[in-house]
Amino acid sequence: MAEELPGSVLFACSFNAVRSVMAAALMRHYHGTKVYVECCGLRAGDLDGFAVAVMEEIGLDISTYKSKTFDELEDGFFDLIITLSPEAQHRAVEMTRTMACDVEFWNTFDATIVEGSREIRLEAYRQVRDQIKKRILERFPVGPAPKV
Repeated sequence: MAEELPGSVLFACSFNAVRSVMAAALMRHYHGTKVYVECCGLRAGDLDGFAVAVMEEIGLDISTYKSKTFDELEDGFFDLIITLSPEAQHRAVEMTRTMACDVEFWNTFDATIVEGSREIRLEAYRQVRDQIKKRILERFPVGPAPKV
């Protein structure tokens, strides 16, 4: 039996430009009506065009997302913080000193470090997207459709 869904989830990474934005979009896609989902970074970065492109490939539009930092979050309390970079993990653990929440570290590759042709770089972003999607569906399975 899968664990019960948390009421709110924060995905966090270093720049809130690739990994956490992908994770939040995927979580919203699968569980957005049941879970409040937010994302942020230690620093705000510009939304990455490769991230936008690989999310569009699976029908999710993140092109209008505006990056934000931990300090810019409107809601400061979450049931679960999932960090996707070591830097964000340290910050999330600090937050647990003043907030009762669980923290999980999903070590996720940083596709922005890949160099090469556009196709080589897109493939790295696809791998990150697919890795995050797999982790979300393993951790928060989508239940069977209700019988009518």
